[in-house]
Amino acid sequence: MDQDMVMLARVRLLSANRRVVRGAEGLWIYRLLTRVEPEVYGSKLAYVLVEASASPLVGESPDRRPALLDEAVEVAEALSTSNPYRSKMLARALAARQREREGRPAEPLTSAGPEHRPVLQGQPRQRP
Repeated sequence: MDQDMVMLARVRLLSANRRVVRGAEGLWIYRLLTRVEPEVYGSKLAYVLVEASASPLVGESPDRRPALLDEAVEVAEALSTSNPYRSKMLARALAARQREREGRPAEPLTSAGPEHRPVLQGQPRQRP
């Protein structure tokens, strides 16, 4: 493992100033750091993978959606049974993969805090 890449991923994670880094950057960060510390970063990787599978950008290449969900299940299953996030993330990944196999639309993740929920037009943003 290239220690410079690990350090860069940690710096990006810290500089993001968010609980979970999303999108392509989050995938890169958590994929890399999960190889180094799977119990620390694996649940966040599974979360970001499920979230990425529902992205409209993935709709352009539908074969990527099942691959992302399979990876999310694999990562969640690899977590220790003593990991407090394992069962929640595994259930989410399995449910998302099942919806995908049945051809149902992805459901939004609901554990995002108010700072990550979309604001509907005309509604003021509430502060925590």
